[in-house]
Amino acid sequence: MQIFLFGAGYSARAFAKVMAGQADFIGGTTRDTAKLAALKQDGITPYLFHGTHASQEIIDALASVTHLVVSTSPGQSGDPVLAQFAPTIMRSMSKLQWIGYLSTVGVYGNHGGAWVDETTPCHPVSARSAERVEAEKGWQELANRREVPLAILRLAGIYGPGRNAFVNLTNGTARRLNKTGQVFNRIHVDDIAGALRFLATRNEPGIFNITDDEPAPPQDVVAYAAELMGVEPPEESDFENAPLTPMARSFYGENKRVSNARIKGLGYTFRYPDYGTAFSAMWRGHTWR
Repeated sequence: MQIFLFGAGYSARAFAKVMAGQADFIGGTTRDTAKLAALKQDGITPYLFHGTHASQEIIDALASVTHLVVSTSPGQSGDPVLAQFAPTIMRSMSKLQWIGYLSTVGVYGNHGGAWVDETTPCHPVSARSAERVEAEKGWQELANRREVPLAILRLAGIYGPGRNAFVNLTNGTARRLNKTGQVFNRIHVDDIAGALRFLATRNEPGIFNITDDEPAPPQDVVAYAAELMGVEPPEESDFENAPLTPMARSFYGENKRVSNARIKGLGYTFRYPDYGTAFSAMWRGHTWR
């Protein structure tokens, strides 16, 4: 198996880690020259991709790739990987067996706390989620033309080592915002990596919600982390009066419970089915930093 990661960030690097023993080659892109050494240290052959042109170095690397994972963010002008590398994927990747595209549960929009699944129509609220819908369509069209299976993984709010409520409580940025009825799903980065491995090794196509079993109010998550740490949680504050950036406020405009039944039906077992299990394990194992 030869893997290439467009956007070797937090989630893609976790996938590279679990695939280290199975893959003969793992390449990955970054826009930041300062991150090249860190990728190499993680066993990823690093490539610079600024989203503006298809470098010959990446084109050459793609020639032998069997599994392509895309986690770059689209913008107003579309998906940068599709824009620069669609011709390469169509004509010069003779060994390609599978594509995985990392999207977001934000594509569903707001459902007033109701349950959604992969059959729910997309009605994105934010511009960034609308861009994801267009990127999903673009990748599906390319995969259909190329006749290669595409898995679209719609991710919930990502957390894991270095990115969690323990960190926020430690550095003083944790908040307990209360908006009546508001819930979010979450997903530990290890389960993103696990789901990717599960789907990639089966060359499985389809749309999959990669999310936990327990949509919960965000203030409860902070309170539970504080309880494990043995510290006082921050006071709850009212969402309506809280000083938030427009992006932070927009997250609260989407309220839904997201089902993960489809990937579980295929046989995937979540390592961390809820935040309680994950936070307890991270605190016990000192893996939260």
